[in-house]
Amino acid sequence: MKTMLASYRKIIVLTQDEAALSAEERAQANGVGQQLFHENQERVGKVDAALAQLVASPNPARFDALGTLLDYVESGEGLYDADRLAFRELMQSLLAQVAKDSSLPAIKLHKRISEDLDALAEIERNYEKEIRAVFGRFESRSIILKREKWESYVAYLKTLYQRERILKDYGFVAPYPARPEPQAPSTPAQAGVEEGEIFGKTLPRKTVVLTFDDGPHRRYSDEIAAILKQYNAPAIFFSVGRNIGAVDAQGKAKLNGGADVMRRLKQSGYVLANHSFSHAQLSKQTGDGLKAEILNTDTLLKAVDPQRSSLFRFPYGARNREGMQALEAARLTSVMWNIDSLDWADPVPSSIADRVLRTVDKEGRGIILFHDIHERTVKALPAILDRLVADGYQFAGWDGESFKVANATAPAPVQRSAATGYANSWAIVVGIDKYQKWPQLHYAVRDAEGVGQMLVQKFGFAPERVITLKNEAATRSGILAAFHDKLAHGNLQPNDRIFVFFAGHGATRKLSSGRDLGYIVPVDADPNNLATDAIPMTEIQNIAESLPAKHALFVMDACYSGLGLTRGAANASFLRDNAKRLGRQMLTAGGTDQLVSDGGPNGHSVFTWTLLQGLGGKADLNGDSLITGTELAAYVAPAVSSVSQQTPAFGSLPGSEGGEFVFELPEESEFLNTGTAQLSNDAIALNTKLDAQASAPAATVVVKDLQGFDTRITAPAVVPRSSRQQAQRANDQGLLLYKEKQYAQAEAQFTEALKLRPNFALAANNLGFVFYKQDKYAEAARWFENAVKMDPSRAIAYRNLGDAHARAGDKAKAKAAYKTYLELAPGGSGAGYAKEQMERL
Repeated sequence: MKTMLASYRKIIVLTQDEAALSAEERAQANGVGQQLFHENQERVGKVDAALAQLVASPNPARFDALGTLLDYVESGEGLYDADRLAFRELMQSLLAQVAKDSSLPAIKLHKRISEDLDALAEIERNYEKEIRAVFGRFESRSIILKREKWESYVAYLKTLYQRERILKDYGFVAPYPARPEPQAPSTPAQAGVEEGEIFGKTLPRKTVVLTFDDGPHRRYSDEIAAILKQYNAPAIFFSVGRNIGAVDAQGKAKLNGGADVMRRLKQSGYVLANHSFSHAQLSKQTGDGLKAEILNTDTLLKAVDPQRSSLFRFPYGARNREGMQALEAARLTSVMWNIDSLDWADPVPSSIADRVLRTVDKEGRGIILFHDIHERTVKALPAILDRLVADGYQFAGWDGESFKVANATAPAPVQRSAATGYANSWAIVVGIDKYQKWPQLHYAVRDAEGVGQMLVQKFGFAPERVITLKNEAATRSGILAAFHDKLAHGNLQPNDRIFVFFAGHGATRKLSSGRDLGYIVPVDADPNNLATDAIPMTEIQNIAESLPAKHALFVMDACYSGLGLTRGAANASFLRDNAKRLGRQMLTAGGTDQLVSDGGPNGHSVFTWTLLQGLGGKADLNGDSLITGTELAAYVAPAVSSVSQQTPAFGSLPGSEGGEFVFELPEESEFLNTGTAQLSNDAIALNTKLDAQASAPAATVVVKDLQGFDTRITAPAVVPRSSRQQAQRANDQGLLLYKEKQYAQAEAQFTEALKLRPNFALAANNLGFVFYKQDKYAEAARWFENAVKMDPSRAIAYRNLGDAHARAGDKAKAKAAYKTYLELAPGGSGAGYAKEQMERL
C-alpha cells in the first residue's frame, strides 16, 4: 500500500501545473503518468484479491489484521488528507467484502470502514472548496480531517519527487527548448488525420465524441452508461481484452464476467472498441506479441458482438510504424484524442470537470478521453455533460464509417441519482376494487396504476422492481409474499429504497386495552374475521423494521388508526446525514371512521390525485428538486383536508432513525407542442383549490398523527441554487402551469428561465408555445426562431415554427420550417402531420 501511495504521489507531481507545460512536456508527463497509473492498478488488483481472501478466511485474527490496515489509512505517520484518497476505491471494495460476513466483529469493522469512507468524501469536498479552516475532531469517525490546503500538499510532494526525475526514470529526458520556427501550412495531420488516424479536430464546431478507456468495469461502466443514457449521449468504450476474457491456443475466445458488461453496453446502443489485450505500451512491442495484443482483443470483441466496431486505441497513445501496419492489416482504425480529462491522475471530480470544460472551450470540438474504471469519473461526468448541453454542444457517435450527430430527439429527463445515494428503487403497489366480501370500490386500481406509472416514468424505478398487485392478486398471502419473498429474492440491499402504496379498504378494531388497531383489508378478507384475515398495522411495523433497505415510505389510501407513529421532522441540511440514518415513514389518507373521497380527476381518489400532484413537483416546498417524505406530507395533508372530510396522517414508524425517503425530481425536457397534453377542466378546478391551500406556506405545517394528535412539521429551508438550476426550475414550473392552462403565469416562469439562462432553447420554445396557445402567432414565431438559433438540431421547434407561420399566413416560411423538420426527423411522430400541412399550403 505504501508503494501504491508513492505512485499516486508521483502522478500528482507529474501532472500538476499542466497548463504551464509545453505540449511535448505534457505528452511526456501524461505518458509516464499513465504507465504509473496502470502499474498501480495491477497492485490494487492484487491487494484487493488478498483482502478478499483474508476476509473469507475463518482465521479469527483476520479482524485484527484488517484493523491494522485501517490504522495505517486513518492515522499512518506522514499521511496527508489527500494521500488517503489513494485508498478510496480499495476501501469501497473492502466494505463490500466485509458486508458478506454477519458476525459481530465484521459488523463493527463495516461501521468503521463506512465512517472512513464518509471522511474520505469530506476530504474530497475539502479540496473542491479549498477550505482553510481546521475542523475539530469527529468522534464518530476514525479518520481525523487535517484540512491541509492542496498547494501545501503538492509542495510537500515536491520535496519527495521531481518531475524531471520521474520522467528520466521512465526513459524521457526533456530537450532544451527549440528556437521557434515559421509555422508550416496546414496539413492533414493538423486537421486531425495523420496516417489514417483520427484525432477529432475535423469534427464540426461544438461537436464532441465521448470515449472511455480501460474497462469494462463491473460497476462503473454500467453507471457511466446510465448517465450517458439520461443525456442521449452516444459513446465509445475502448476495452482491454483481458477484462473480457482470454484466447486459447486454438484461437478460441473464452469470455468472463466482463463480457456481460460489454453486452449490456452494446444493448444500450454504445460502440465497443479495441484497447489492446493487456494495455502494454505497444510502441515497444514487435512481431507476434504486437499482433496478439491487437488481434486477441479483436477476437474477444467479435465473440461479444460480431458487428464490433473497427476502432482501436493504442494504450498511452504510444504507437510505432509496425503497430500502424498491423492495424491496417486487421482493417482497424487508430483513434486518438485531443481533450484529455486526466481522470486517471486527478483525484477530485470537480477538478476533472473543470479541466475538461476549459479544454473543450479552447478546442471548440474534439474527442474526449475518459476512463470507465474510476468512481471520480462517474461523479464528474454529469457536471461535464450538463455544461456541454447548456453550451449547445452536440455528441457524435460512430456509425461504422465516421462520427456523426444523430437526429436529436428530446433528451430523457436527467436523474441526479448521486444526490440521493440510492442503489436500487423498489415498490409494492396494491389496488383493490373487486372485493369478495366488502363493498366494491371504483378508483383503487386506477390509483395504483397511476402511482406505478409515476414511479417508473418520472422517478426511474425499474419496471421489474415495481411489484403490482391488483384485485384478485391482492390476497393476504399475496401481499405478505410480496414483502417476504419477492423483495428477499430480488436481492434487496442496505442502500436501496422501498415505496409501498395501498389503495383499498382500511378498518379499525378496538382492542380490550382500549387502544385502536388499524388493518389493511386484502381482497379475500371476511369482515367477520378481521383479526385473522386482514393485515394488522403491527405486522406492517414488523415488516418495515425487518426490511434491509435504507429508506421506506408507506402511503395508504385507506382510513384507519392505531399505528402510534413518532413525530416526523425535516432537517434543512439533511442530505449528507440522511444517508446514515434509516427511515421508515407512513402517510395515510385519513383517520378512524373517515371515508376515502373518491371522485377525483382522471379516475383517482382525491387523496391519490393530490399525491400525484405533489410528486409531480408541487411538494418540492424549498425548490431544491428533492421531495422528502416530510415535504410530501406537508403538501398532501393540508391540501386534502381543505377539499374533503379527510384528515391525512403522517409520521415515522418505530425503528426509524430519522432518515427521510427522498424523491429526486428529474429536469423536465419536454418541448411544448400541439401534442402536449393538458389537464381536464375538473382536474384544473381541483388543483386550483389545492393550490389555494399551498399558496402561502407557513413555517410549520400541522398534520395529524394516527392517534389523532397534532404534529408540527417544519418546512425545509430554501436552498441556494445556481442560475442554471434556477432557470431549470422556472421552466419546470412553467410546464406545470401550462398544463393547468394558466398561461400568464406560465409565460412569467418561462421568461424568468430565459433571464437566468439566455441560451436556454427549451424555455425559448416553451415561451413561444404559450404565445401560440393564446393566438399570438407573430410573437410565437419569434421565440421559435430563437429556439432553433440556440439549438439548430431541435426538430420539434421547427414544426412549431411552421405552425406559427402557417397560422400567421406566411406560407413560404411555414413550408421552409416544415421541410427542415422533416429533414431532421423524417421518421418522427409528427412527420405525417408536417407533410399534410405542407400539402395544404
